[in-house]
Order: sequence, then structure tokens, then C-alpha cells
Amino acid sequence: MFLRRLLMFTLCCGCALAQAQIPASVDAELARAKVPRDAVALLVLDAQNPGATPRLSHRAGVPMQSASVIKLVTTFAALELLGPAYTWSTPVYVDGTVRDGVLQGNVYIQGQGDPKLVLERLWLLLHRLQGFGIQRIQGDIVLDRSAFAPDASDPGAFDGEPLRPYNASPDALLINYKSVLMGFTPDPQRRVAHVQIDPPLWGVQTQDTVPLIGGACGDYRGALKASLSDPARIRFAGGYPAECGEKVWPVAYADPATFAPRAVQGLWLSMGGQLSGAVRYGQVPAPLLAGAPTLELRSPPLAEIVRDINKYSNNVMAQQLFLTLGREGSGAVATLDSARAVVERWWQTRISATEPLELDKGSGLSRQERISARALGLLLQTAYRSPLMPELMASLPISGVDGTLKRAKVASTGRAHLKTGSLNGVSAIAGYVHSASGKRYVLVALANHPNAHAARAAFDALVDWAAQDTEGN
Repeated sequence: MFLRRLLMFTLCCGCALAQAQIPASVDAELARAKVPRDAVALLVLDAQNPGATPRLSHRAGVPMQSASVIKLVTTFAALELLGPAYTWSTPVYVDGTVRDGVLQGNVYIQGQGDPKLVLERLWLLLHRLQGFGIQRIQGDIVLDRSAFAPDASDPGAFDGEPLRPYNASPDALLINYKSVLMGFTPDPQRRVAHVQIDPPLWGVQTQDTVPLIGGACGDYRGALKASLSDPARIRFAGGYPAECGEKVWPVAYADPATFAPRAVQGLWLSMGGQLSGAVRYGQVPAPLLAGAPTLELRSPPLAEIVRDINKYSNNVMAQQLFLTLGREGSGAVATLDSARAVVERWWQTRISATEPLELDKGSGLSRQERISARALGLLLQTAYRSPLMPELMASLPISGVDGTLKRAKVASTGRAHLKTGSLNGVSAIAGYVHSASGKRYVLVALANHPNAHAARAAFDALVDWAAQDTEGN
């Protein structure tokens, strides 16, 4: 009996000690959010000294869903394996002869995974093609996306929101994130708002204006009563509040498989180009691949791409990067399996051979991906001691300043660089905090609970607690 009571006393003391490690301000916010302590993992440790005792460690070894925080793994692995100056090429092959502005033959555009082939850069590619004296193509424009294995996934399978841009699937020839930008500009004199659809999509009916309506600019999207499910037609049955001013509403196109052909043909025609054939999918013929492309469009460098991915938590760009690692690492058509194999091999040799890592798409838009706070801490400590630390840290949102942390309610504005993550039932942050003592801390906070979204206030309190440290120990 005595030994049993002693054991229970020891265990309870251990529980009390673990609970006491959580700062009072953080504990209070967790209680307010109705998120129990056993649903969170918290870690604060010296960024530069991997052997130092953590300043705070609560359930740090438990693998948990981390949502978009897993992008830290993908982006740091890419910086190390590909290098910050790495760029993607989109080569263009002209097969035929040009005479009097007419190409007698086909144009082939070969996608190689560029994550940022947005409207402006597609326009530049086609403009450069016209610079070769091509105004009319007496043939087809063939889009080659064979560098990535076909993705047959349903864009609405994850959360039933297929028209959300974050659900766009990766593609070797990813054009404008497979999304349409719908712009609205009020014209008070005519009592309408002008509608602009970018990129212009061939074969899709749109309308030029919607009526202006009164009232405050609240849910303007709901007020428009948009009909977006028909791939051949974009319509608005409602009106646009005049007080909204100019707005841009991005939506994923209803038929992702036809988006690239419609976008290329629509933009080519809008630029004054003519096309006798069609824009279709296919592959560059082997004889053309044996020679140099007619032209190629280079992406921004990886360091810039990584900033876009982490600052704004861009899922499809992260998946493009993940698959690129698989393609570069295997020398073959990229698949999720090849990407996982490359990143897991890098993880075991560079970060830890013992800390588990469960990857799926490399973006966090998954219920299968899991990692512990301790494993994230090791990653961030390794990155801090790496020559590539400036590139990774510069890619993270700054608390209260920009990216996904622009509206963070922290007293320590500007003192933390943190990647955020959020799914239904999951909330997470991980990155670096610069304390008042001058010491840089690694900070990780994960919550897996139905009320996880409400735990963000507790995470803000944790950031402030770490930033207010004046002792540096």
C-alpha cells in the first residue's frame, strides 16, 4: 500500500511539474478556449544550442497533425537539395516553318513543374513566341505535362470545397494555380460594377457588368450570387455593394482538366494571335527533345518561391515543390511516392534518424501528415545553424506584420518569424522568436482538438512569453 501511494504521489508530482511548465498566460488561454493540456504540444528551446535544456517542453515527443507547418520540412529540404538559386524551366518548341507571320506546324509548351506560371508570366511566354514572327498557328498548341504523374484526385475530396483555390491539384504545367481572378470595379455613374475575368478563358461565357447595390461592404461574395459550377459559363444573379470599391475574388475553375487549354487559347486570342487548330494535351516529339527549345521561360529563384509558399501558405505551390524534389531526386516522372522517398531520405541523414516523420503531399493539406514538436524543433535548430538560415527565416510570416500573421494579436509585433497551420481541428505555429534578452528561440505549438482554432490566442500568449524573456537562460 505504501509503495502504491508513493508511486501515485510520484506520478502526480510529475504531472504537476509538467503542467507547471506551461506559462500561466498560456494555460489561461487554453482554458478559455476549452482546449485541454493533453491536446497540445509546446516547445521553446535555444535556437543555437541543440544540447541546452528546453525552456519549455510539453508533450513535445508526440506525433501530431501539423497542417501547413509541415511546409517547413518541404521548403528547407528544397533549399538544401536544390539550392536557393534553383529555377524551373518551361521550354517551348516550334515544329514547322514560319512565313508571313504564319507557322505551318505545331507549338509545344512543356511544363516542368514551375509553381509560379501565373497570368503575367504566361502572357510573357506567348509574347516572346510572337517575337519569332508568329501571329497565326496553322496547327495546334500542344501542352505537355508529362513531367508529373497524372493527378486523378477530386479537388473537393478534402473538405467539400472544390472551388477554393487552396484545393487546386499540382500539375507539371500549372497555369495561374488553375484559378480565375474575378475583378469588380464600381462605376457609380452607370450604377454598375465592371467585371473582369483573368485569364480570359476560351469557350467560357461571362458577363461584363453587375448591378451596384447599396449597403455596407459585408459579404460581397454572397451578394453577387455567383454561379460558378458550370465550366462553360460564369454568371452573377445578384449585385455588388458600391461601398466595396475595387475587389478581386479568386476562385478555382470548375473543370480543372480543361483550365490550361482554355487559358492558353483565350490569352493567345486576346493578344491578337490566331489559331487554326486547337489547344490540346500531348507530348513533345522525341526528335524535338533532342535539340534545343525555341525559347524557354525561367521561373523566379527557389528562394523567392519559398517565400510565397511560407508567407501565404500556398498549398499547390508547396505540392509543386514537393513533386519537383521527387523528379530531381529520381530522374523520372514525379510521383508522390518518389517525393516522399527523397524527403524522408534527406530527413534521416540531415535531421534525425530516430524522430518519426509521416509525409503525404508535403503541403499540410492532409490528415495523414504527422510530426512531433520535438522533430520540428530539431529541424528549426538545424536550419538556424545552416548557411541557408536567412532564406528560410525570411520566408516565414512576421508576427503582426505580414503574411498569415499580419493580424496576429501579439504584443511582440515583429519579434517572431513563424509558419502557421490550420485545418478543421488542427492549429499550429513553428519558427523563431527573438527575445528581449537577445537570444533567439525556436518555438513550436501544436493543437489537435475540435476547438483547436480557439487555441490561437494561447499560441499568441506563448510567443509573447518567449519574446519577453530577459534572462536568456
